[in-house]
Amino acid sequence: MLRVPDAKIALSTASVYPESTATAFELAARLGYDGVEVMVWTDPVSQDIEALRRLSDHHGVPVLAVHAPCLVITQRVWGTDPWDKLVRARVAAERLGASTVVVHPPFRWQRSYARSFVQGLGRMAEETDVMFAVENMFPFRYRDKELAAYAPDWDPTDEDFRHFTLDLSHTATSRVDALAMAAKMGRRLGHIHLADGSGSIKDEHLIPGRGTQPCAELLEGLARQSFAGTVVLEVNTHRATGRAEREADLAEALAFTRLHLAAPAEVT
Repeated sequence: MLRVPDAKIALSTASVYPESTATAFELAARLGYDGVEVMVWTDPVSQDIEALRRLSDHHGVPVLAVHAPCLVITQRVWGTDPWDKLVRARVAAERLGASTVVVHPPFRWQRSYARSFVQGLGRMAEETDVMFAVENMFPFRYRDKELAAYAPDWDPTDEDFRHFTLDLSHTATSRVDALAMAAKMGRRLGHIHLADGSGSIKDEHLIPGRGTQPCAELLEGLARQSFAGTVVLEVNTHRATGRAEREADLAEALAFTRLHLAAPAEVT
């Protein structure tokens, strides 16, 4: 017998780039994903709560998480104040019925935000049932040099955050042990960005199983622990030659996840 946890498997809307947010809902429905994580970015639909609600209702695909606009390319999405962005992400999650807001550590040049980030996020978490899950990032590398771009650090696990997002493409890029990081996060591990990587300096977001990360082992461990969070396929399909290849990649990613998000049940 197998133990299959209550965890949901979602498709990140970023996984269909360069296609649209709307396409992600369509493919999630067609392929049998349990929901989507909305990456709030330059696509206007990703920023519009009512448009997202209509897509969710039309396709019968719930929004399970909202990824706040934390990327370099989204510095002006939802304004320029990083705290306002988190408030808007929380409101979006609440109105869409999502359980989680994914947030990155601040960039080092966001000095004021970085100084108050740990305490401020803690206060925000007390005001809502939505989980703010801080994501592990990676150092930027060029040849033999390493640039620390995030503050307090690209690895958030030494800070007193309530919840974490573990991203396996980022563990590959930062060249850390993904299973050790998951163990360090412990019960605060609430959200997964599942992808693979080869250890390149580039953040690859490969289809799980195509790199060196312990994607299968992590999923099997989550099953043994009865993980009840969300596993989000945040993969890179921008090199797909067309819709058919992109759809095949996303179907493969989902099949891999469903296969390994199970563990032998204990016999009593």
